[in-house]
Amino acid sequence: MQMDECIKSRRSVRKYTDREITKEELHEIVSLARFSPSWKNTQVIRYHAVKNPQLKETLAQNCMMGFEYNQKTVLRCNTLVVVSAVGGICGYESDGSWSTAKQDRWEMFDAGIASQTFCLAAHSKGIGSVILGIFDEEKIHNFLHLPQEEKVMNLIALGYPLEEGKTAPARKRTEQILEIIE
Repeated sequence: MQMDECIKSRRSVRKYTDREITKEELHEIVSLARFSPSWKNTQVIRYHAVKNPQLKETLAQNCMMGFEYNQKTVLRCNTLVVVSAVGGICGYESDGSWSTAKQDRWEMFDAGIASQTFCLAAHSKGIGSVILGIFDEEKIHNFLHLPQEEKVMNLIALGYPLEEGKTAPARKRTEQILEIIE
């Protein structure tokens, strides 16, 4: 798939078939996502792929803050990926001071870049995804026994799409969002 087609055709997918996502496919997706740029090449993003149905159900019932759409999506997906970042590195200098006024918010930039790259890599392999942002970070951290230094940044539900991709929703014209300053 050509890059422009991959970008234009990727959609958030919340309904999936029963087709299994293999460990090899997950490995290929993360192998591509690991090329995402990061703050001073710190590479702080980590991926935790939850395939166990009982654990996904536990997360859906206890960690989605009662948000029904996320609960349903987690229960439907083949694999739930918890994207985390190793804290205390991104945005800092070696002496522990902040590099910019953005302070540790650079972690979110890195997580966003890595998550989009992850989703595009999955899409290029025919795997649908949706990034979920409503969840209880502390509960997920505890249920999965994540390393203490990692912060949960977002969740990505993965699965083979139940339906063909829909037409892109209306987008603003380039002239509406681009200002060229000469």
